[in-house]
Amino acid sequence: MNKKVAAAVSHHYREVAELRAHRELAVAYLKAAMESLDDPDDRAAGLLALRTVAEAYGGLAAVAVEAGISRESLFRALSPKGNPTLKTLMAVLKAVGMKLSVEPGKHATA
Repeated sequence: MNKKVAAAVSHHYREVAELRAHRELAVAYLKAAMESLDDPDDRAAGLLALRTVAEAYGGLAAVAVEAGISRESLFRALSPKGNPTLKTLMAVLKAVGMKLSVEPGKHATA
C-alpha cells in the first residue's frame, strides 16, 4: 500500500495561478472586491484582493517598481489595515493593466 499522494496546493497559490491564467476572472474578482472599500469594517477584503491580483501579475516587487513606489510602501498600503491614497490605487491598477471606473450606485433621494 505505497500509493503516492498528490502534493497539496495552498488556496492562495491556486488563486494567484487562476487569476494569472484568466484575465477576465481577475477583472471580475477585483471589481467585486473593490465594492468592499466603501465599508470601513470590510475594507481589508478589497485591499487583499488587489494585493492578490498584484501577485498574479508580476509580484509585489515588480508591481511596486512599475507603480513607482517602494515595495514596502505597497506592502503596507495593501495590508488589511492599509489606507492607500488614490494615487497609489491608480498606479497599482495601471501596473497590472487595469483602470478605475465609475458606475452608478444606489442613490438616496433628496
